[in-house]
Amino acid sequence: MTATHIPSASTGSVSSASGPSAPARRYAGASVARRLLVAGAVSAPLWAVSALTQAATRDGFDITRHPLSVLSNGSLGWLQITTFVVVGVLAMAGALGMRRALRGTPGGVWVPRLLLVNGIAMIAAGVFVMDPADGFPAGTPEGTPASLSGASIGHMAAGSVAFFSLIAANYVLVRHFRRAGRSAEAVLSLVAGTALLLGNGWAMAGGTAGTLTLAVGALTAMLWVSAVAARASRGV
Repeated sequence: MTATHIPSASTGSVSSASGPSAPARRYAGASVARRLLVAGAVSAPLWAVSALTQAATRDGFDITRHPLSVLSNGSLGWLQITTFVVVGVLAMAGALGMRRALRGTPGGVWVPRLLLVNGIAMIAAGVFVMDPADGFPAGTPEGTPASLSGASIGHMAAGSVAFFSLIAANYVLVRHFRRAGRSAEAVLSLVAGTALLLGNGWAMAGGTAGTLTLAVGALTAMLWVSAVAARASRGV
């Protein structure tokens, strides 16, 4: 008597039952990383558009006298507070994307960590609002307050952490790009980090138009990191 052959389950069915294949998992991981990097790429342009639009349109604000952070005050202060928080969340997402994009490369550990700290500090800077000062919002006495509130101290501490982590991230990117033989990107990373370092230092020293140099330095460093994230999103 001829035995009857009973077909076994196909290899594909077994694979499907046990979960996605390795290539499928890699593709899914790359897709998530790409979205995270795009979020990081959007963060700095969003900050620039929101903060500079407010700086140009809000009554009594003078970017050569007032830091952008003081925009968190007044009836429209919620706009800048929201900008801080949203941009911080996007920066954190970008940091997680950079962890995958830079994995196994020089700076691949510290760049994501520093950018994550930067994002967290941005959120904190939104939660803690800087005191009104030097005529802004309209009706505020000229000059700096005689004493600082706890919220203002918290804001300045968060801002310092945000700035120095961003400076450090740009300097680590210098090493990353140098080791990769990408000298132009290394130079741009150095310029971006130094622009913020000098801009912040000039502002802290009470230099003329220090708030403007700080704004320029911060935007330069932020926009460069966003550009790096945008380029990385095309390669994951």
